[in-house]
Amino acid sequence: MVVAENDRNAVVVIREFNPKTDRERVEQVERSCEVGPSGEYSLHADLLGDPVCRVRNSPAYLMLVAEMVVIADGEETRDIVGMIRGCIKTVTCGRKLSRKTNHPPEPRPVFTKLAYILGLRVSPTHRRMKIGLKLVCRMEDWFRDKGAEYSYIATDATNKPSVNLFTGKCGYSKFRNPSVLVHPVFAHRLHINQQVTIIKLSCTDAEVIYRHTFSTTEFFPRDIDSVLKNNLNLGTFLAIPKDCTHAVSWVGSEWFLSYPPDSWAIMSVWNCNDVFKLEVKGASWLKKGFVKTTRVLDQVFPFLNLPSLPQIFNPFGLHLLYGLGGVGPAYLKLARALFGYAHNLAKKRKCGVVATEVSSEDPLKSAIPHWKVLSFNDLWCIKRLDEDYSEGYIGDWRKSQPDISFFLDPREF
Repeated sequence: MVVAENDRNAVVVIREFNPKTDRERVEQVERSCEVGPSGEYSLHADLLGDPVCRVRNSPAYLMLVAEMVVIADGEETRDIVGMIRGCIKTVTCGRKLSRKTNHPPEPRPVFTKLAYILGLRVSPTHRRMKIGLKLVCRMEDWFRDKGAEYSYIATDATNKPSVNLFTGKCGYSKFRNPSVLVHPVFAHRLHINQQVTIIKLSCTDAEVIYRHTFSTTEFFPRDIDSVLKNNLNLGTFLAIPKDCTHAVSWVGSEWFLSYPPDSWAIMSVWNCNDVFKLEVKGASWLKKGFVKTTRVLDQVFPFLNLPSLPQIFNPFGLHLLYGLGGVGPAYLKLARALFGYAHNLAKKRKCGVVATEVSSEDPLKSAIPHWKVLSFNDLWCIKRLDEDYSEGYIGDWRKSQPDISFFLDPREF
């Protein structure tokens, strides 16, 4: 517990979240805060009664709250005015060459213990009181106690207060600029290229392919098996040409990797719909009516393939596409087929949008369908907490150049 003095009669107490006593007030603060990009509209999150839901699936996690304690006329009142979540995992931060006797050098992942800060909220009526800074510092203390070498955060690039807090006061530096790509789920199904076969992989096959192909990719989680076996994972899907031998008879991942087709693509789907709901606020009745009209037309005449927005002005859920990757000249075409499949899966499960996050240098950024009005640029900032943890010497990860792609961990979205 950390106590910070505000004035003679009020102090801010930083302590661990208590689900039995803090849930209601935490939800009130959450509802009062916007999330995501700022602008004409505001985006709000409903965590469905579980304030820890966004970190619960990580190997190690913690949620802290900031409690304002006021003493007046001999009576004490306590009010939660802020909170923060943090989690820790081991990820790939670089690669090294393995020099085995009688074998050519092969790239091997270099791992680091990485901490992630998310869900920092301060009640609008208690901002500019350094409460956010106190929460971040206390969370970093926990990270260090757990042996994390780096800590990073993700924020909307246009959120100046958040960027200033982390880069100006907390010692973080700007690190990566990925793009969050969002696409509405239409009332009609998307057409999938008939020359493409999509196979749903077992968790074992998916893990083998991911570890073989993407283990040296930046941010690849060493516990990918835990991610794939999680109940929120709706499956991993492999897209290959229809005339490929593996499309006729799937024998398994080992055989596939030994005799791969010229092109293939892979993707996993995470069910955020059961974790939280989002809602867009601030739209006029005219715009709400327009959105509703386009949706009705799409539902009545699905064969026209009219683009339409779901009821995003009411609570809606999303599916997250992660683990997107592949090889070959037809890779992007196969990735688009996977996106169509994911869209239709989200339609079946009554989700409002599908989303993914890709590196600004990734060719998927132009290949994956998305609506610019719903998408935005993210900013990742990083801080080094310890100097002696990483496996092998690779220098300072903060100064490394970004890879063409990174591995998006759905547990942190």
